[in-house]
Amino acid sequence: MSTNALWWMTLGIGLVVALAAVVLLQLFYRQVRRIEDGSLAIWEMGKQVARNTATTWMLHQTTVRLDALTDEALRHDAFLDSRLGAQSGAPGGDG
Repeated sequence: MSTNALWWMTLGIGLVVALAAVVLLQLFYRQVRRIEDGSLAIWEMGKQVARNTATTWMLHQTTVRLDALTDEALRHDAFLDSRLGAQSGAPGGDG
């Protein structure tokens, strides 16, 4: 083989290696972009979940206050029943 033929063969192999490297780097870049897009979507969803659950610690206090409000409403109802019953003269306030 002549020196020129070896140089052309070396340049051809170099070109094939360079093209393969470009293709592999492009595939790698696309995968990185897909992973980055997925992680950004997860991050946004995580922030939304955090916003939606930021006040769950208050649920216990809400139930306590709702129980107190229910008790107060029942006391008002009992008081009004007793007042209406006394006004109508009927025991129990049905009249």
